Amino acid sequence: MRSIVCTRIAGALLLVYSTIVAAARAQSAVAVRGAPELESKRGVVACVERRAAEIGAAVLAEGGNAVDAAVAVAFALAVTYPEAGNLGGGGFMLVALADGRTAAIDYRETAPRRADERLFLDANGAVDSQRREFGHHAVGVPGTVAGLAEAHRLFGTRPWTELVAPARRLAADGLVVQPALAAGLAEYAVDLARFAASRAQFLHADGTPYDVGETLVQADLANTLRWIEEGGAAPFYDGPIAALIAAEMAHAGALLDARDFAAYRPVVRDVLVARFRGHELLLMPPPSSGGIALAQMLALLEPFALRERGGFDASARHLFAESSRRAFADRAQWLGDPEATAIPVEQLLSEAHLAPRRASIEPERASASAEFGPPVTETDAGATTHFSIIDGAGNAVANTYTIEERFGSKLIAPGTGFLLNNELQDFNPKPGRTTRDGQIGTAANLARGGRRPLSSMTPCIVRRDGEVVLVTGSPGGRTIISTVTQIVLDVLEFETPLAAAVARPRQHHGWFPDQIGIEQAFDPATAEALRRLGHVVQLRTRQGDAHSIERDPASGRLHGVADRRTEGWCAAPTGE
Repeated sequence: MRSIVCTRIAGALLLVYSTIVAAARAQSAVAVRGAPELESKRGVVACVERRAAEIGAAVLAEGGNAVDAAVAVAFALAVTYPEAGNLGGGGFMLVALADGRTAAIDYRETAPRRADERLFLDANGAVDSQRREFGHHAVGVPGTVAGLAEAHRLFGTRPWTELVAPARRLAADGLVVQPALAAGLAEYAVDLARFAASRAQFLHADGTPYDVGETLVQADLANTLRWIEEGGAAPFYDGPIAALIAAEMAHAGALLDARDFAAYRPVVRDVLVARFRGHELLLMPPPSSGGIALAQMLALLEPFALRERGGFDASARHLFAESSRRAFADRAQWLGDPEATAIPVEQLLSEAHLAPRRASIEPERASASAEFGPPVTETDAGATTHFSIIDGAGNAVANTYTIEERFGSKLIAPGTGFLLNNELQDFNPKPGRTTRDGQIGTAANLARGGRRPLSSMTPCIVRRDGEVVLVTGSPGGRTIISTVTQIVLDVLEFETPLAAAVARPRQHHGWFPDQIGIEQAFDPATAEALRRLGHVVQLRTRQGDAHSIERDPASGRLHGVADRRTEGWCAAPTGE
């Protein structure tokens, strides 16, 4: 039976929501405050979803550090934002502590050990799009739980159970469905209905999705979170959760099995460091392509002194597109899992490599993408989320994680309560097939057993003189790199206030397709100027949601900005 709190009366819905928030705060005996944009000295969480942001802020208020809060937020998003928040996916966490220590925690998913480069090809050698998008065969070994456990082991200060419990309580007690979740469930109801456990969790008995104001109880997810709360990552990889998923995979004849779960390990990598305008940028190394691409784009642009040329106008946007075109060409040719392919990171970031590419940029004319990158053989919306956290001591976390497409593979293994990823489609689908519409077939990112697929996730922490001054990141598939680079460029090059930088209309050029995608709010005159320079300009609804925080090292004042392209929210402990 539906538990309908209200469907139309906004005041009643707000009252119910406020009651739940008050109850959650009473449980933790702390007070937090929130807004789309706020300032604090005690720490800020900037996140896609209000309840998860408030849970993170409560951890900060109780004395937890930024990593503690990140663990709590990530688990909470698995309950409140199932289209991307997850237990069944993976991602990257950048950590920069006030004492100078840094870490890049890679908890990207891995391919089953029996996978090969023909993973998604049918008997005729064609790509099977259904197999790539839906269900069992697209699932990689999830890394989220292992990654969060590793972050907590290295840097956490609060008890693990304290950080998982709020998410478990939310799943068990139920949450009032907000507009963003209701819209997502309505859009993907048919796909979720393909699988019995997904249908039972997110749809009513008559097949209709939960609507705004209804209470969604996720009992199986609560039970899974209880196992994790009590046993850490072990139940997920060597216990009942792995067994439930393996049984479902075996039933469907998929490659993933219990041995793949038992073999999974997160990797703590050295942070990739780049420099721009006197700032130090802390970035993810491969298998993220975002760090290298962002560093290349800024290095290509720095000598142009865009601020002196007149600001972020059509000329600057043209140069931004040209730098992006070249960085994405290198991405296509060279980047993949560093454990499986040799990646010439130093060469790609060297001036010897970048100088001729910079020289090939013409300020008054668009280049042709075919001049760069691997050979093109023929012509032929992701579910990721990012959150930023800085605590009162100046410790910072930038975390981006994903289940690939919205609601992942749409598959929940019976008894687990969480959606599994369809991350394996991030491998290049067909060897040797690189097309003008953006499909890539280069060897560096072909599927192999145990490999991690190349990612565009670009968590970013910026420091100046050793002090954190900016934390940012975004979802959006390949557009992530363009979104994050644009925000960093806007803040560091043009000294744009963070709220304006986050709100500014965005663009993306990904080598192929050979076009600039622009948001609807883009200035028409600027778009026309880009066309006159020879660019193909295509309109898109929106690009990314970059929940960001800036910090003034002198005062310790934090300024959080949630991206209002979604229902993003900032939360902080009460008081200064």
